[in-house]
This record gives sequence, structure tokens and C-alpha cells, in this order.
Amino acid sequence: SLVNVWGSWCVACLAEHPFLMTLKRENTVAIHGIAWRDAPEASLQWLAKHGDPYTRIGQDPRSVAAISLGVTGAPETFVVDQAGIIRYKQVGPITPEVWQTTLAPLIAQLKK
Repeated sequence: SLVNVWGSWCVACLAEHPFLMTLKRENTVAIHGIAWRDAPEASLQWLAKHGDPYTRIGQDPRSVAAISLGVTGAPETFVVDQAGIIRYKQVGPITPEVWQTTLAPLIAQLKK
């Protein structure tokens, strides 16, 4: 699965969002979101406006999860295997190029 750390205040997250929606439509991998440094109402309103690509979403307004994960900025996305182990950390937006060259091959390998 992917764990995507994002915020309604994050310009790069808005740029990444259409590609996350594409991944959801293709149903390639489960995407879980962590709304970071956001009021829950703000993140939920943002998702209502732009679409919700997430299977589940957590709220992290005080950076508790972000600190545990070592997040330094948004967006950051983690590839997590079936045992719950983080296998890769993508710093910055997921673009089609990042997906094709890095994340998709890794996810395919982990599914084997």
C-alpha cells in the first residue's frame, strides 16, 4: 500500500492529487492518507472539493505520526509491504515518471 502524507495547505499536494485520483481509478494499490498539520475540517473539505483517493485517512494535526515517520515536508509517500514494513520513501509529489520508473516496479515486486 501507499501512505501519502499531505495537507490542504500544500501546493505540491494539489499538483500531485490528480495522479493519486488516477491510481485510485486504476485500483493498482491501496492509498492511505495522513492529513498533516491540518484541521480535520479543512482536510475533509479539501477532499470533498478535489476528490478522495484514499482507502483510509488519518488526521495528524500535531505531527505525531509525521515525526514518527521522519516526514520533513509534504507530500511524502511511503510504500508499505503486507507485513507493515516501509520499503520506500518518496519525497515530493508522485508524478507519472516517478510512478513508472520507481514505485510501480517496486509494488509489482512486493506483490510477488
